[in-house]
Amino acid sequence: MYKQLLRPILFRLRRGDAEGVHEGTLTLLRAVSASRALTAALASLFAYSRPQLERTVFGLRFPNPLGLAAGMDKDGVALPAWAALGFGFVEVGTVTWFAQPGNPHPRLFRLPQDGALINRMGFNNAGAAALAARLEALGYLPIPLGISIGKSKLTPLESAVGDYTASFRTLFDHAGYFAVNVSSPNTPGLRQLQDREQLGALLAALQRENQIQSREEPGMRKPILVKIAPDLSEPAIAELLEVCQQGGVAGIIATNTTVGRDGLRHGGQAASQAGGLSGRPLAPLAQRVVRFVARETGGRLPIIGVGGVFGPDDACRMLDAGATLIQVYTGLVYEGPGLPGRVNRALARR
Repeated sequence: MYKQLLRPILFRLRRGDAEGVHEGTLTLLRAVSASRALTAALASLFAYSRPQLERTVFGLRFPNPLGLAAGMDKDGVALPAWAALGFGFVEVGTVTWFAQPGNPHPRLFRLPQDGALINRMGFNNAGAAALAARLEALGYLPIPLGISIGKSKLTPLESAVGDYTASFRTLFDHAGYFAVNVSSPNTPGLRQLQDREQLGALLAALQRENQIQSREEPGMRKPILVKIAPDLSEPAIAELLEVCQQGGVAGIIATNTTVGRDGLRHGGQAASQAGGLSGRPLAPLAQRVVRFVARETGGRLPIIGVGGVFGPDDACRMLDAGATLIQVYTGLVYEGPGLPGRVNRALARR
């Protein structure tokens, strides 16, 4: 119904305004989240739960392995609705210490024939303090919450550690885990933080803050994950993984969007836009990176696999490649709200 009826209407009504559709969807889900009755109705339509889907990863219990990737709900405005749709966890952000508008519009582009998106959003968000206040007001969420943190655009690269640490400290009490985003292609210079020296310093500072914030309850240290780019060479990924393991990282998120355009066949004019590519063309590359990370770490680091998951077959390929958990973003745009239930039903049978 979504693919045959609703999606064509949405794409035509807001032709050339993919971000407008996104914001309209968030507004609707925000309204649903404010009503227990509507949230319960949404869950009765879409959520699928079975004991065999449950798993415990880096100390957190996940009701199922399928999560919503960062970027869909940057400011965490519709969290109860995402849980009701059947996601096993949700990652908000990427959030920065300073509120920022992001890059100029237009900055989100659909490539429907390729099942892809290109975005250059630029970490548009209301800031870490605003997110902390919203999460404080929300209270209990029935699924784990990940918080993706990144560098504010106005913060110089040499001051990035303090910027990340301020967000980490402010949001500490609300996160199930933190995702350290050093791999977005849309903030100038950010990917330099994947280099050995800079990443090592950043992780050391975050772990020191982790220890400070959990001093009264040492068991309450937050798992810190690192989100990596799919465009790194295997030697560069191996070096990054060595730094991550030395820095006590709890897991890897593989991968972010790609600056490459391999796999596009019908991109047209949109394909020439600057930004990160996500969706079906990213799937083979993301799976290859997941497979390499799993092999390189001997399975010792849990992996959240993300990139081109549009259905059960894609999810199974990610798991077979070595992922422990999976995330979706672009797949949800193209496949609609039935995607989590469809994937989880297949995984339960598997």
